[in-house]
Amino acid sequence: MSAPRFFCDIPLTSGARVALPDTLAHHALRVLRLRDGEAVALFNGHGGEYPAVLEVEGKAGFARLGEFSPREAELGGRITLVQGLPSGAKMDWVVEKAVELGAARVCPVAAQRSVLQLSGPRLEKRVAHWQRIAQSASEQCGRNRLMAVDAPCTLAEWLAQPDAGLRLMCHPEASDDLAARLRSAPGPQALTLLVGPEGGWSDKELALAREAGVEAVRFG
Repeated sequence: MSAPRFFCDIPLTSGARVALPDTLAHHALRVLRLRDGEAVALFNGHGGEYPAVLEVEGKAGFARLGEFSPREAELGGRITLVQGLPSGAKMDWVVEKAVELGAARVCPVAAQRSVLQLSGPRLEKRVAHWQRIAQSASEQCGRNRLMAVDAPCTLAEWLAQPDAGLRLMCHPEASDDLAARLRSAPGPQALTLLVGPEGGWSDKELALAREAGVEAVRFG
């Protein structure tokens, strides 16, 4: 069984003894009930990881770091998911699975047919919540770099950003097939997939995407 892995947003150095942040220590000692001397692994999102030994002093937790391991679990190409906000808590699941599938960034889009609409403090709390989900998913699936989760924007605002790589919009009535389009593209490269909310992209959003050079593809 592999050692529990934890994201630790502090500088890490081989041979150092680091104090675990309070939230991390609580999770390791009170939730997972890890004991003094158990093996763990720490990573700070900059690549690679450190095997470590847990040291417990009362309610405080420390980690004695071993030699740096450059192990990576990233894809050869960079994938960005532009996701039309779904209803309820479905975005939590989308973020988790995007991490597990190797996406580098998720850009939530407040689409015209999105039921979920966020603003102000509620938006800030939800983005922080999604970022914590991405962190936890990285700990579980073995990635040593954190997937970025952006604050929601409109599709027009996202399309106004600099173009990078191949951009494909998923649409059930598109004439081109996703698998065939990917086979014809040189790789690895930057790839962006645009996925609509439950009601799909509106005609206006489809037109905006086409004008910006985004290609429509179907999964089936």
